[in-house]
Order: sequence, then C-alpha cells, then structure tokens
Amino acid sequence: MSTPTTLQELAQLSCTPRQHALGDTGVATLHALLPQWTVRQGKLCRDYGFKNYYQTLAFVNALAYMTHTQDHHPELIITYKTCAVRYDTHSVNQGAGGLSENDFICAAKADLIFQSSQVAP
Repeated sequence: MSTPTTLQELAQLSCTPRQHALGDTGVATLHALLPQWTVRQGKLCRDYGFKNYYQTLAFVNALAYMTHTQDHHPELIITYKTCAVRYDTHSVNQGAGGLSENDFICAAKADLIFQSSQVAP
C-alpha cells in the first residue's frame, strides 16, 4: 500500500488489527494531512465546535457509529458545544501506547463527518 497524500485518500482506508507504532517520520507524514489536529502527550487530538448541544450529540453519534465499524475507539470529552476527540493505540509499544495508522485513519474519517455536519440548512 502506498502512503495516502490527501485527507480523502486517508479516510478511504480501513483500520486493521495488530498495528505497529509509527515512527516520527510516519507520524509527521500523516499528521500533515490533518492540519487541525495536534499531537499532545502521545495522542492525536482535536476539539470540534458546534452551534448547540443537539449538533454536538449528532456528531458524537455519527462518530460512535464510525468508530464502532472501524473497531478503533477514541477518548471523547463532550460538552454543550464541543467534542474533544483523542486517539491513540493502546496495543502498540508493548502496551505502552502510541500512534498508529489507525489513529490517523479515524481522525480523517472524523473530519469528513464534521465537514458533512456543517452543511448550511
């Protein structure tokens, strides 16, 4: 498989079991496709903002469905108008955690869900 070069290409991939931790170069390459995400304390992080609680929960429900189908679940912090999403892969680095390709795949899919939720009424 070749390395994806766009957000859409990354989002077309599916998570796979038994991922390995990405090295610094792999993280940098995939992170470049997700400019609104940050890497903090070994986690891929983004805070999404919404107009109200209903929109926030609609996003969370769509995100929950996607993460269930990918079998790769993030840490979520939900408030009235925000949803903070944190991805890392617990099973890499002998269980110490880190970032895998699965984290970036799900982050790309989350961005596309968010983009589709921002369509004007």
